[in-house]
Amino acid sequence: MDKYIGKRLDGRYEIREVIGVGGMAYVYKAHDTIDDRIVAVKILKDEFLANEEFTRRFKNESKAIAILSHPNIVKVFDVSFGERIQYIVMEYIDGITLKEYIEQQKDIRWKEAVHFTVQILRALQHAHDKGIVHRDIKPQNIMLLPDGTIKVTDFGIARFARSDIRLTSAAEKAIGSVHYISPEQARGDITDEKADIYSVGVMLYEMLSGKLPFEADNAVSVAIMQMQTEPKRIREINPETPDGLEEITIKAMQKDPAKRYQSAAEMLYDIDEFKRNPSIHFAYKYFVDETPTRFVDAITRVKGSEPSDDSDSQGDDESGEEDGEKKNPPVIPILAAVAGAFVLVALLFVGAVSLLGLFNDPDTGEAPVPYLIGMDYTDVLNNKEYTDKFTIEPVAVNNDSFPKGQIYDQTPKPPQTRKLKSKITIYVSNGPQLIKIPDIIKNEHKDMAKEKLEDAGFDVKTTYQTSNDVQKDFIIKITPAAGEMLAKGSTVTMFVSSGPEPIEPKSVPNVLLTNLEDAKKSIKNAGFEVGKVEYQNHASYPKGIVISQNPEKDTMAQPESKINLVVASGFKDFSLPVALPDTTATLDMSVYINGSLASQFNKNTFVPVETEILLLKEQKEQYQVLVKLRKHGTTEWLSYKQYVINSINQSVSEEQLMDDSVFADSLPVTTTTATPTTNTTETDFDF
Repeated sequence: MDKYIGKRLDGRYEIREVIGVGGMAYVYKAHDTIDDRIVAVKILKDEFLANEEFTRRFKNESKAIAILSHPNIVKVFDVSFGERIQYIVMEYIDGITLKEYIEQQKDIRWKEAVHFTVQILRALQHAHDKGIVHRDIKPQNIMLLPDGTIKVTDFGIARFARSDIRLTSAAEKAIGSVHYISPEQARGDITDEKADIYSVGVMLYEMLSGKLPFEADNAVSVAIMQMQTEPKRIREINPETPDGLEEITIKAMQKDPAKRYQSAAEMLYDIDEFKRNPSIHFAYKYFVDETPTRFVDAITRVKGSEPSDDSDSQGDDESGEEDGEKKNPPVIPILAAVAGAFVLVALLFVGAVSLLGLFNDPDTGEAPVPYLIGMDYTDVLNNKEYTDKFTIEPVAVNNDSFPKGQIYDQTPKPPQTRKLKSKITIYVSNGPQLIKIPDIIKNEHKDMAKEKLEDAGFDVKTTYQTSNDVQKDFIIKITPAAGEMLAKGSTVTMFVSSGPEPIEPKSVPNVLLTNLEDAKKSIKNAGFEVGKVEYQNHASYPKGIVISQNPEKDTMAQPESKINLVVASGFKDFSLPVALPDTTATLDMSVYINGSLASQFNKNTFVPVETEILLLKEQKEQYQVLVKLRKHGTTEWLSYKQYVINSINQSVSEEQLMDDSVFADSLPVTTTTATPTTNTTETDFDF
């Protein structure tokens, strides 16, 4: 198991897992326990701790990234250079390398390749402006985030120890940079920012064609091809590549640095022109240098003569200088140090070239026009090297490709000379054109909202969310909010309702045989609502007892759904036998309970000699039942009998109020059963 995993560095950085291994360092995913964030920790390998050259280069990397601040460059948070361990704490990038993406995609759409290249060039222009040359630009050092953002990593880190000059088989397996190095790096010349431009050209070539421009069996052969061989045309491999983009790529890959783009900003300018018109032709003319490379024989000698096994090549340069010996420089120093620490000599070189270019000719009163594209306009206006020789006139214009304040064009351009104090117009990006986000209101339909946003010039992203108060397919909110100013082509996110959040069903509680109030509480506590309550007569249960529920107990139902109840009314059936007059007459009968008409029989053609009246009985002490009769067809009701019912002792007393002879008639005697009308709700009878 790795010795650092599970350990905490300096009491702060908790190492979790290895996420990368380089030529001289391991990279770990770690948790910053103080700031509570995930970080990447790069730890120098133990075998390099005692090597001053590599510890110097490792420190230089941290210094390089620390002075850079750009959205396309990885951030440095902390460094530690102890005797036992040296590490750099950096921004954790949750993505894949551009190399991995290229291998996954095989060939990348040219629009996507341009999108990646623009971000890389912006990062490099920022680094170059700070005096830092990367010197190891390759897709393995470019991180790609899921949203398409690029992050440039590994500034100034050495890839190989000096002993690797021997080109052992192990070293050849480790070399990746040789496919992307510039010819001047391969020759061992002093390099400047144009070496990074060459490497970007190689990456763009690889993305467009799906192939590296130069491949061979070993690293030395590839390095020779970088110096001598012209790459195959991209359009021969991928005819879909636009001519203008192929021209941009090959210009960046020119063997002679003077024929390349002189800065990342200059290359960005051409890409911007191409983006505006993908059919553009730049009419660049490329020539192959036929002059033999004088280093070929030396390279062959290095390849064919390895030092003896007991020689210690590491540190030989320093010991040779101390002894006064003059050593031949290594032919391909990239094989000794791919990214090569910080380029102090290169910076001096670049500075000298810049100064020479700015010197005016005293005999003619003219000076060379400086290249200002990519620079911050305030730096130009505050630099006497420019303002003492020329009148600088800035013009601010909205530009989507360059950040605000950066010069994206100039008139005139180098290589030209102009009289001293003549005018140079610089076109300064005022940033992208800002547009007001249209009014999108809550509960507006998503299709209407999307149409408004697209008509205004925005890209629209739709994200669905559950909502209990906004119906499906209608707007919950947008971000940024309506009324804010945003660059044309920026993305506005619509949050659209997908409907209420699905709710897990719950078990229905058992409220049978409980009183109504307790049943309501149980239903509420279980997350349901009380539905319809009906009352029903029951002979066995007193008033207020739940005798039925729907849904039934233990069934599954949606929370807040309603549970309907049937409750005992407190009434029960009571049979009261009534002896009627012994007559054949047709009678009508009315029954009054406690003074209120309870039932009535009209036009009863056949009246029984004796019938039973079904009474509803509540828990009262007594009830009075009055039976009235009349001959059918007459209007006068005669009180016939009265009953007093005692509910406590279930006794019934009968009182005859009228003689039966009153109802005598000559009609034949028949019998039938009369069924009184009853009402089963507890509020219909007040007795």
